[in-house]
Amino acid sequence: MNVLLLRPDPGNERFGLGPFFRVEPLGLEYVAAALRARGHAPTIVDLRFGDSAARWVRRTRPALVGISCMHALEYGRVLETAREIRRASPGTTILVGGHAAAAYPSPLQAPEVDAICVDDGEEVVPAVADALAARRGLGDVPALLVRDGEAWSATRPFEDRTGLDSVPLPARDLVERHRNSYHCLLFKPVWLVETARGCPFRCSFCSVWQLYGRSFRERSIGAVVEDFERVGDAIFVADDLFWNHPERSRELARALLAKGIRKRWILVQTRTDLVSRHADLLAEWRPIAKDFDIFFGLEAASDAGLASVTKDAGVFASLEAARIARELHYGVTGNFLVDPDWDEARFRELWDFVAANGFQRAGYTILTPLPGTELFQKLAPVLEGQPWWKYDMHHVLWEPRLGAKRFFELYAETWRRSILNTSGEKSWLDWMRQIKPSQIPYLTRVLARTQRMMKAQAYLKEHEEAQRVSPVAPAQAIPAS
Repeated sequence: MNVLLLRPDPGNERFGLGPFFRVEPLGLEYVAAALRARGHAPTIVDLRFGDSAARWVRRTRPALVGISCMHALEYGRVLETAREIRRASPGTTILVGGHAAAAYPSPLQAPEVDAICVDDGEEVVPAVADALAARRGLGDVPALLVRDGEAWSATRPFEDRTGLDSVPLPARDLVERHRNSYHCLLFKPVWLVETARGCPFRCSFCSVWQLYGRSFRERSIGAVVEDFERVGDAIFVADDLFWNHPERSRELARALLAKGIRKRWILVQTRTDLVSRHADLLAEWRPIAKDFDIFFGLEAASDAGLASVTKDAGVFASLEAARIARELHYGVTGNFLVDPDWDEARFRELWDFVAANGFQRAGYTILTPLPGTELFQKLAPVLEGQPWWKYDMHHVLWEPRLGAKRFFELYAETWRRSILNTSGEKSWLDWMRQIKPSQIPYLTRVLARTQRMMKAQAYLKEHEEAQRVSPVAPAQAIPAS
């Protein structure tokens, strides 16, 4: 059976670091590998590069189209894509999956969608394809929401979590035509690798642990080593929590070194408290890449701020993790959350913390109640009517306590204190010295787009235009903690 797998263009990247990150659709590559193993013929199309979904439907004539919905801001664009497919091929089955779809599927329960995958697609999508090939209904396929007319019903859940080694390595050949366009920070092309899935922690703003029930699954050492060996010289590890199991992480590092695997650049994401307890583990991993960056969820500049988002770690861990990483010559970056409820003192507290501890490489996102989190449930009455494209973590979903004008002035000033500000401590020329001449046009475009984040008026103009269509609730409407 022909199966078309689509990665839609999210549509809203006017703010944020999206221009710095354009990574391959790894989830679709794993789904494609699983489909191939069952005798199906998958095609992956990355619509972020301007392709037409309808054209690919006509070209591949699929019986099944799977659309990836990874982030809440994509709900609207996913439904637009589904409508385009329905017009082009009315009889094709349309399945939506991905993180946002599984975490909070209700916005996708629309007439143009036939089913929604609410668990791991590597197991669900081949089962859907098998059922369609055998002309069976989808009611016996687990982990689905299935449409019957205007009604939706849930099929049975999985009896157990999908084993990450139960499918072959990702079908990366299906996106090779886009390989040179996949980039991350200064590196291009970049490969995305997953070694583990899930997170056992409970940060209130995160939907990962809530989707997976705080479970944590790991791929086998052999599978990860083979994947590292197959991919190129610049890797972004997709795990939400790298190095979670220290002994397994040591075993993996030793297996990679024994194979002689060393990369030009690696980026991983992890927690500060984990790194602060395991300096020896970072020492074992350091030889695997010439340049090795760690992205930390720094979140807040005080213990009180970290407690407010249930981080279960303190500021000491942030400082200790940064010290250890820097001593071992890792690059240290991360992200802080900016709450619309802040007063001016909280902004100044953050600025002082960043300056005192050298966190100018960090980014700043507005605290956003993502669908599928307890925070979203708590604020649901306040959020009603807000369009999904505003869930990009750079728009406010309720009126800031300081008022929108002052809030955005301070938020833009926060970004001006980062290294992304080409009028600040790292100039445009400093950036260009770090790359090959052939990459100058790419980086120039990226940096030009990010400068918009330093302009309060750019945020305010868009906020005021959105207010005319979907007004935000006042700050005093937010429920007390």
